[in-house]
Amino acid sequence: MTDSLAAGIVADDDVTTPTPASSAQDLTPALTWRDGEILRDGRSHRILAGAIHYFRVHPDQWEDRLRRLAAMGANTVDTYVAWNFHERVEGDIRFDEWRDLERFIRLAGTVGLDVFIRPSPYICAEWSNGGIPFWLSGRVDAIRTSDPEFLAAVDNWFDALIPRLVPLQAAYGGPIVAVQVENEYGSFGSDAAYLAHQRDGLRARGIVEMLTTADGITGDMIEHGSVPGAMGTFTFGTGVARAQELRREGDALMCSELWGGWFDHWGERHHVRSVDSALGTVDELLRAGGSVSLYMAHGGTNFGLWNGSNHDKVLQPTVTSYDSDAPIGEDGTLSPKFFALRERFAALRDDELPPVPAAPRRQRAASAVLTATASLLDIVRATPVIGAVSPRPRTYEQLGAEDGLVSYEADISYSEGAILTIDRLHDRATVFLGDERLGTLERDGEVSLALPGASSRAHLTIVVESLGRINYGPYTGEGKGIMHGVMIGRRFVNGWTHRHISLDAPAVTGTPATDGSAVAHFEVSDVADAWLAFPGGAKGMVWLNGFLLGRYWKIGPQETLYAPAPLWREGRNEIVVLDTDALGAVVEIREEPAFGETEEFIGT
Repeated sequence: MTDSLAAGIVADDDVTTPTPASSAQDLTPALTWRDGEILRDGRSHRILAGAIHYFRVHPDQWEDRLRRLAAMGANTVDTYVAWNFHERVEGDIRFDEWRDLERFIRLAGTVGLDVFIRPSPYICAEWSNGGIPFWLSGRVDAIRTSDPEFLAAVDNWFDALIPRLVPLQAAYGGPIVAVQVENEYGSFGSDAAYLAHQRDGLRARGIVEMLTTADGITGDMIEHGSVPGAMGTFTFGTGVARAQELRREGDALMCSELWGGWFDHWGERHHVRSVDSALGTVDELLRAGGSVSLYMAHGGTNFGLWNGSNHDKVLQPTVTSYDSDAPIGEDGTLSPKFFALRERFAALRDDELPPVPAAPRRQRAASAVLTATASLLDIVRATPVIGAVSPRPRTYEQLGAEDGLVSYEADISYSEGAILTIDRLHDRATVFLGDERLGTLERDGEVSLALPGASSRAHLTIVVESLGRINYGPYTGEGKGIMHGVMIGRRFVNGWTHRHISLDAPAVTGTPATDGSAVAHFEVSDVADAWLAFPGGAKGMVWLNGFLLGRYWKIGPQETLYAPAPLWREGRNEIVVLDTDALGAVVEIREEPAFGETEEFIGT
């Protein structure tokens, strides 16, 4: 994955946040729970939260989105901390610019919001690898367990992260009032010692605020996801009555992820949840005296290639948009769901809500010609080879490739009628023989193709694309690339070279082709948000002024990519596309987003 997600961002000056002098034993947490209630200063308190992920929102727009959340009536913002967003290279832990978590937390406090922070090593969140760094899952089989190597890496991460959070706790005058120990662990594992290690690690490093866990509404999940000393909370789309039945003695009723919408996978429909459906569950929970965090209040965007994938018999890659039919849309647009929630939350507040912010500004419709600049093979051949020739294809993890495209090349010989097969392809491959494109192979689809003509010797090139690292379930942490080997008939092909195609915008000049790279330009006088569309394009990645926005794919449902105002500039703006299949002829700026054909969906 490219650092274009932090284009123009430089490392901080190694400034550390000082640890407060007060002893944790002398401090009082803002929130506690007792006899089925959350208490604040000895009085009953209800958390009215919504989720916004700082890593899915351009940092120049953090304050805007937080103010919209406050105007919705929320008293708390809920955010995960994505470990792999901060430590992409082992040992290089970053908290600068887009990764300036402390700034996001302080902004939340400035606009009057408490913060419910969820710094688990694993976050799910439809985020690449569930937030776990690829370099760690690539070498540790038993992630999210007491495996010593996994715990050592988590401890190093927490040694860097938690001291930054400690002074931002409410006990020190900051906005953090609750901290999650682990995330939906009861649907993954049963290592009680691991949960205890996480809980104790937070406390030992100075976390004094209320601890929580979060799990689905089955007895098994609650049993294996709970840990003493942390209040259990629930995640569901519907299920208030079942949550009341499963609530542990003394715990307050809280849904820390009430799914008021849902995310999308490529090749499916755009998921929506009606106002009546979502508010019906919210109302039921509030009538029962519960606390709530709406997931998502503002979904944002899986910029770059940070989208995850689910796996339910087949791989289900998540689209670039994380709009999630949230009350605050991907570009900040306020939906009827927003105003319905504002009414509900206002009735539970003693203070007056902030005014509703103005609608976001958008660029006017326009189009620009997309000019092809180089073929996919040109781009591959201009990329340096990684390491020495290896007998078998190496995985992304072995190559140190976080995501994107990897080229596998070997010289082969074959007889007439030979069949080439990729064994355990993760995820999608474009196959070339010499300069001829033979076809596309896909995990969970066709993984074999016929080699052309009579007996021959030729140079084989296989360009593999990772579609998103699995973020939920037993396959979380699974590797990418060619996992086992390539065969012609029954025999393995040996002698492979590898290239990792840089995920900076391609700058290669070669032979224009129907696939590969292309460029377009827009002259902009009034900088604002925009929605980009690529009619005729088949499957591509898109850069705006060097920043990797994400992917488009003709199978839908997503049709437009969100291009936030901070990425544009007055004057000439450059759009670069890398399409592995078929380039379109134009790029369009549209005035409205298009997320595809919809279907009503309630998460389970």
